[in-house]
Amino acid sequence: MTQAPLTLPRAAAARPDVKRLLQQYGVYLAVAVLLVFNALFTEHFLTVANLRTQLVQVSPVVIVALGMALVIGTEGVDLSVGSTMALASSLLPLYLGYGLLPALVMALLAGVVVGAVNGSLVSLIGLQPIVATLALFVGGRGLALVIADGQLKQIQNTDLLGLGTDSLLGVPLVVLIAGVLALAVAFLVQRTTFGRQLVAVGGNRAAAALAGLPVRRVLIGVYVLCGALAALAGVLATARLTASDPSALGNLMELSAITAVVVGGTPLTGGSIRVLGTVTGALLMQLLHATLVSHNLHDSTAQLAQAAIILVAVYVARERRSR
Repeated sequence: MTQAPLTLPRAAAARPDVKRLLQQYGVYLAVAVLLVFNALFTEHFLTVANLRTQLVQVSPVVIVALGMALVIGTEGVDLSVGSTMALASSLLPLYLGYGLLPALVMALLAGVVVGAVNGSLVSLIGLQPIVATLALFVGGRGLALVIADGQLKQIQNTDLLGLGTDSLLGVPLVVLIAGVLALAVAFLVQRTTFGRQLVAVGGNRAAAALAGLPVRRVLIGVYVLCGALAALAGVLATARLTASDPSALGNLMELSAITAVVVGGTPLTGGSIRVLGTVTGALLMQLLHATLVSHNLHDSTAQLAQAAIILVAVYVARERRSR
């Protein structure tokens, strides 16, 4: 006599699906909830001027977070992105006299060099990423302060300032640049050989090496991309602020970028990259901060709320890996 198979109640069977959906789409739900809350209870939130301001403010974070997502996808981390922004910013006043293009080239080249150094320390010497990038976290900003002689320098070049103030079809250039870069990084990860190699290296570096993948070249390339994106963010932030201030520019940016990546669902253990999640994670943290400040709560409250979200995101990521 055969027994009928045991079946779970419908509600119990549905719970794992709800949990999985929250793990996959929780960051998008959180952004939607904040948008609805602000639309109902925050004065002037839905004005074009406010939405424009929020997008402009978050754009440099998105750009840096995209590079950070690539690095974290290889089971690494880059603590030097804020210092790279400051270094790129400090070089702009030195070369703007020769024109915008030479100044941009030198600023971006600085990011490439920082990334190449970080990548070499990780891939060739074998240092842990947190140790390798910590050196330029300290040294990069120190070099920027030396170049700028420790002083804030006003930017007068109208072409550079236009990057921070101009719009195309009503959309700020910095927002367009961040959007295009997000699409480019998504294409890189999902549609190119380099992207597949990157994910493979992050998933299992030893197995990737045994399979003949160019692990060292991939790692160096990832850190170079991260450095270049951080330098670009530094240029755009300088243009928006109309001044080069290496002592303050990029401060805590590494934490903001890591938060956006983690909240967006990219695991710190590597092997996976969620580009859209990273962008949404940056938007979530920006909206959360703006919401709390607009309701007269202190910045420290916003920081505590962000810390809580990070803990939840890490817990959710752990639960996802254990499934």
